[in-house]
Order: sequence, then C-alpha cells, then structure tokens
Amino acid sequence: MKRPLKPGKVWLVGVGPGDPELVTVKAARVLGEVRVWLVDDLVAADMRRYASPGTQIVTVGKRGGRCSVSQASICEQTLAHALAGRDVARVKGGDPLLFGRGAEEAEFLCAHGIAVEVVNGISSGMAAAQALGIALTHRAHCHGVTFVTAHTSDGGAPDWRALAACGTTLVIYMGMGRLHGIRDALLAAGMRPDTPAGVVMHASGPDERCWTGTLATLAKALAAGLASPAVVVLGGVVGPAVAADLATDLLARMSAA
Repeated sequence: MKRPLKPGKVWLVGVGPGDPELVTVKAARVLGEVRVWLVDDLVAADMRRYASPGTQIVTVGKRGGRCSVSQASICEQTLAHALAGRDVARVKGGDPLLFGRGAEEAEFLCAHGIAVEVVNGISSGMAAAQALGIALTHRAHCHGVTFVTAHTSDGGAPDWRALAACGTTLVIYMGMGRLHGIRDALLAAGMRPDTPAGVVMHASGPDERCWTGTLATLAKALAAGLASPAVVVLGGVVGPAVAADLATDLLARMSAA
C-alpha cells in the first residue's frame, strides 16, 4: 500500500525593502534550500540570486488598483504545493507580519495541517528612515513610532484624529493614492502644518527617491514624481532631513548664481 505523501513546509520569508544585501542570513539559507517560490509583486528581481538552479519561481503579485492574483488564489496555490510534498517559500517584501498578510496565510495553512515558519525581514518603513538619515524614535522629538496603512480593510480610513494626537512619529504605508486626503485629515485633526514630512519611494533600491517638506506641502511629493510604492514619514524626527535638503538646495542655487 502506498504511504500518504508527507506535506511540505511553508516558509513565510521577508526579504526586506529591496536591497538584496539587507536579506538576513536565515532568509538566504531558506531561499536556497526550497524548490518552490511564490513571489509577491514588490519583491526585487535581484532576490533571485538566492535561488538554487531549478527552483520553480511563480509570481503571485497582488497590487491595489491593478489586475492581480487574488489572496484566495495565493493561499490555494501555496497549499497545493505543500500538499504535493514540496517545501515552499512565500517570498514577501519587507516583513511578512507587518502589512504583509503573513498572519492570514499562516492561519489558512495551519488550518489545513501545514507547518509554517516565519522569517522576519526589514520593513520599508525602517529603510525609509535610513534613506532620510533619521531615527524614527529619536528621544528629542518623540516617545515612539506608529506604523499605519492609509486605508482600513473595508476601504475606509484610520482614525487620523487619534493618530495626530498620539505624539509619535507616523510611518504611513500605501498612502500615495490618498496623499491629499491624508494631508487634509491630519490638518483638520490639529496636526501643525509645519510638521516635518518625508516621502521615500523604492526605499533601499536602485531607484530610491526621497522628498522632504512639511505636512502642508505633502502633496508636492506627487508633483516631484514620487509614486507607489512609497512610505510617508511625519514628525519632528524628520526635521534634520528637511533642514539638510534645504541647505543643499541653497548651496546649489548659490553655486549656480
């Protein structure tokens, strides 16, 4: 009698914001050992350097406002590979448990008897701070940091009034399509118009771009050409980055005069 096939294991692997050198040692090892990758849309193509020859790499990108693979389909594909006895890497940008739907996928797989392990990665919010040359929790400016998405699961908005009053650095994901609304909501909630602001697009990647200004001028980041995927950072910690950019701009103008 043929023995039942032992299910494979699924690894939820965070590969960071884009720079392949920011991948952890554990992530690199796992990516080299498994033979099936299911890869999210925002994962940099350079990450394929960690794949062993013959690895099956399946793109299962899911982006808001675009034709993409549904979450249900991603879960079913992952489950099918595992039930076929294959170890699988669900390769995700950033960290799987920070706005990466890692918990949802883990719950689905565990409910079907599949072993799951998470490999944490560096989030794009942290990489954005590095790009701006700031510390998200500089004690001279704040007492903490809040990571938030610009929209809730039902398509609504977070409680901007509560966030404006919390006194922490705000790191806003998936907000470029709502930048005008974010600005208006935070101003209406009482956040100072001159609150320093920064936007980082493609944090840590070769196409990284940064913009700095204030809450009142936040929409100018769009005019400057920044778009999704990007992270918005608001708070006093961004002040030094704004000052540095103003100084650089002044020197450039003086040199051109």
